[in-house]
Amino acid sequence: MGKCYPTVSEEYKKALEKAKRKLRGFIAEKSCAPLMLRIAWHSAGTYDVKTKTGGPFGTMRHVAEQGHAANNGLDIAVRLLEPLKQQFPILSYGDFYQLAGVVAVEITGGPDVPFHPGREDKPEPPLEGRLPDATKGSDHLRDVFVEHMGLSNKDIVALSGAHTLGRCHKERSGFEGPWTPNPLIFDNSYFTELLTGEKDGLLQLPSDKTLLTDPVFRPLVEKYAADEDAFFADYAESHMKLSELGFAEA
Repeated sequence: MGKCYPTVSEEYKKALEKAKRKLRGFIAEKSCAPLMLRIAWHSAGTYDVKTKTGGPFGTMRHVAEQGHAANNGLDIAVRLLEPLKQQFPILSYGDFYQLAGVVAVEITGGPDVPFHPGREDKPEPPLEGRLPDATKGSDHLRDVFVEHMGLSNKDIVALSGAHTLGRCHKERSGFEGPWTPNPLIFDNSYFTELLTGEKDGLLQLPSDKTLLTDPVFRPLVEKYAADEDAFFADYAESHMKLSELGFAEA
């Protein structure tokens, strides 16, 4: 049984299409696709299936959530997006932040991620401490993604592949550097780089390396390194699931 999505007005749909066009130009001009993907992910990844709290409902607009340790630097994303968001008062922040993430993947050469509108903004941010810790291993990843978010092992690996975009900043995360040689191109190079081993200037976090040592994760890493189309198909599905946590549940 599929999800039952809320109905939005024709005016809302038109605003969404216009916002998507504006976001394409804006993200390309600012070269900020990694940051836009991060705000979408960190907004959605706070969802907890047990309490049905958190999730992609616009709470990153609150200074309190921007202040969570895992969100260092996301105040920049909120500030960049706000003038654009003001042009579309009809759209929820939840939809707008998730749309920015979808566009970020699209304009950097990644797959088209299905997008369904209708998220309502929640008034309070979630508790801190729900996002993954890059210094930990597979048990931690499963606790966060499977036990709390309700996602799958395949989702963990596919979503990890989005590290093909962007870089770590020491002042934000304690780590420094990009994962791939072209951090503004969305492709399967995260997996190919992971399999070829550490290189000067490229990053491999403890949470990345655990994908190689875990017997369930490693075959997926090898599959995605060998077949970019397979990665893109699974990534688009996993990104959509992440962006819809707690939203329009079946």
